[in-house]
Amino acid sequence: MIYDGVKRTMDILAAFVGLLLAVPFMLLIALISWITQGSPVLFKHQRAGLHGEPFMLLKFRTMRIGAYRDDERITKWGRFLRKTSLDELPQLLNILRGDMSLVGPRPLPTAYSVRYNDRDRMRLNVRPGLTGLAQVRGRNQMTWQRQFALDRDYVRNRGFLLDLRILIRTPLALLRTREAARFRDEYNPKTRRYES
Repeated sequence: MIYDGVKRTMDILAAFVGLLLAVPFMLLIALISWITQGSPVLFKHQRAGLHGEPFMLLKFRTMRIGAYRDDERITKWGRFLRKTSLDELPQLLNILRGDMSLVGPRPLPTAYSVRYNDRDRMRLNVRPGLTGLAQVRGRNQMTWQRQFALDRDYVRNRGFLLDLRILIRTPLALLRTREAARFRDEYNPKTRRYES
């Protein structure tokens, strides 16, 4: 499919240019993270990629190591990184490596894939994205079912125009959101929705 090939080429170019521009900021974030939170600076977690293939997602760490209570887990600096989505800058490396795309359903832990029904499994037909349709429609301030419905809409209707619309709307969605969900990559598989 021409779309997939061109999209992958655009992902590589965008991630390469993005990394060149972001390196000074990433180094500064890493330094502040190391001073305020210690090491490791990066958080790595296995996620399900294209066709469910596992890959290691990269983020700047935002939680304290060894803390068990939710109100103790996220640091002040980590809360800022999450609110601004700066914690996700290392995912440009995931895009460059082919684990992810600029646009697609957000990658979820591999352990959750076994709970997908046939409709949910559609989200694994494309590379997961740094941003996606659900993110520009309200990020994590919606039910799990609504997010998956938007992921399915993206898979069914994906194309250059939709990708462009999502990319344009992403900065606006970030500005509209006063505070991202505190633990946005954690959800309860029983209720099938994110917990905050």
